Amino acid sequence: MGSSNLHLLLLTSLLLLLPHPSLSQGGGSPSPPSPVTAPAPAPAMDCNGVQLSYNLESTEKIRPFLKDPKAQPYAFKATATVLNSGVTTLKSWALVVSFAHSEILVSISNAVLTDGSDLPYNTTVDSSTSFSGYPTTDLLTPIATAGDLTRIQAEIPIVGTLFGKTNTSMPLPTDLSLADPSFICPTPTLPSKLSTTLSTCCVPNPSFKSNTSLIPNNTDPSKSYLPRRSGDLTITYDVLQAYSSSYLALVTMENNNRLGRLDNWQLSWEWKRQEFIYSMKGAYPLDVDTNGCVYGPQGNYYKELDFSKVLNCQSKPVILDLPLSRYNDTVLGKIPYCCRNGTILPKAMDPSQSISSFQMQVFKMPPDMNRTDLYPPANWKIKGGSSLNPEYVCGQPARVSPTEFPDPSGLESTTSVVATWQIICNITTAKNSKPKCCVSFSAYYNESVIPCKTCACGCPANRPGPTCSTTAPALLVPSQALLVPFDNRTSETLAWAELKHFNVPNPMPCGDYCGVSINWHLNADYSKGWTARVTFFNWEGVDLANWFAAVVMDKAYAGFEAAYSFNGSAVGNDTIFMQGLEGLNYLVKQTPEGVPGKQQSVISFTKKTTPGIDVVAGDGFPTKIYFNGDECSMPGRIPMSHSFRTSASGVFTLVMLVVTSALLMFEL
Repeated sequence: MGSSNLHLLLLTSLLLLLPHPSLSQGGGSPSPPSPVTAPAPAPAMDCNGVQLSYNLESTEKIRPFLKDPKAQPYAFKATATVLNSGVTTLKSWALVVSFAHSEILVSISNAVLTDGSDLPYNTTVDSSTSFSGYPTTDLLTPIATAGDLTRIQAEIPIVGTLFGKTNTSMPLPTDLSLADPSFICPTPTLPSKLSTTLSTCCVPNPSFKSNTSLIPNNTDPSKSYLPRRSGDLTITYDVLQAYSSSYLALVTMENNNRLGRLDNWQLSWEWKRQEFIYSMKGAYPLDVDTNGCVYGPQGNYYKELDFSKVLNCQSKPVILDLPLSRYNDTVLGKIPYCCRNGTILPKAMDPSQSISSFQMQVFKMPPDMNRTDLYPPANWKIKGGSSLNPEYVCGQPARVSPTEFPDPSGLESTTSVVATWQIICNITTAKNSKPKCCVSFSAYYNESVIPCKTCACGCPANRPGPTCSTTAPALLVPSQALLVPFDNRTSETLAWAELKHFNVPNPMPCGDYCGVSINWHLNADYSKGWTARVTFFNWEGVDLANWFAAVVMDKAYAGFEAAYSFNGSAVGNDTIFMQGLEGLNYLVKQTPEGVPGKQQSVISFTKKTTPGIDVVAGDGFPTKIYFNGDECSMPGRIPMSHSFRTSASGVFTLVMLVVTSALLMFEL
């Protein structure tokens, strides 16, 4: 027997001695071999929190080719990663990246910009850029998933343009962090200047104390809901009914800001999974457009659906409120809090008018053809139709506990919806933004009015008419000039300056360019009280319905008695809230002849509750005024009291006389 045959015999004998898998399990057919899988990439072994990393994969010089290296653009590809290696679920995660090379983000996957901004996005708009997970908003723990990377990790491929790449270092961000304040993220480490990966390990913040706790999920104990939050405006997205291919949603907007309001609101979002709106009640799309479905994948999938009855197939629809006349419409209306012509008021003004809602039937697309495959739209935006409405920035939807409604039959029970998401919108002020209204001061003891500031609401770049100065302070004017458009009050201003011997700059100051101006006039001051008169001027080309104003009086607030031609009430610790009387709450627009819409009221104060108040010295003037929620530009000074100036001059003269007499006595 040869050596090769001997080796074969020994190998066969050894195989026979080994137990067969099927025999060890009590017989049966042999089990098929297990598939060979590639090992998963190992996470950082020294991070037991949340691992954040940013890997710059490639850069490529693109046109235009410039001599200035700081201005030369480069295309780049990168991947940001969030890996939950801790013991708590990361709910509604948000990754904050501080870009440092004027990056412009062209495309991102597996996430959206937290503030709902559109792409391409210029990262220089803010000091940091926040990414929120979508559609995966929560990252589970390795313990709960047996280390399944698909459920504990999110990778965000990023494509964009950067500027100013050098040969001495890689164009990486300067910082990575989580938006969650319950985590501390140390400064990211960089192995070397030419390293392409930046990383940090975020750990729980031991000093953070949350005022809220997660809400248990009764249907799935392994998951929980985030507590509901509060913002200037909250949007609730409730799924009322769910089917395999569609669902019925209720969208509710609630105003929580004590001064913010919206007129003719416009609401928009972005469908990220090819959904489309089949029908609506309580609102209507700005464009009834089905082309995206007919010529898109929706038309191929729903071959038997009559798309002529579909309302909107746009990926970013714009939704409008219905007029009041449609409230009882059985087809379009009959939804609580609908059909207000787009008006959402503060609760302090009218709680019943602070909510707006509508329903819509949404059709889904594969692979979401299960009744539990529910995803809300992303990138929500809301704005008002008036230039006086505030601007809002909305976050991404967060899953919260299902909304409960009273049983429609009248029984003492509640009915829960299928699923609920909450979107928080807050009022924001853009950089270098200007107010939309301004204030002038006047008083009974001074004939001149301190007008609104020069360019109080911003000066247009291409201003019609003669050249004017954007920096010269506004000139004092007589009271009758407040009723004249700024462009027509030049002659009165010059005549008043000549009469009062005021200096006139050349060129003269520009106007305030505000749609609404407010005059606060100190009317009278006596021993037991005082009065003021407030006048609102509408220079806009549209009527202002249901207007309101808030006047902040730091020292005189406690003495407020009444507003005689408005509804006035004290709010908080320093604010007087005013609105028009029933039937008189329209501030009409400017006439073709240039006469502004005007409303005014006398306001009375008592000195009994404000001892020591000095009305003339400044306590009788507001420190802030808001109109329809917008903070107005305030004058930088108050009218001077001639009596005060005269008495001060007399005291000074008396002091000088005493000093002179004393010196003469010493000389003698």
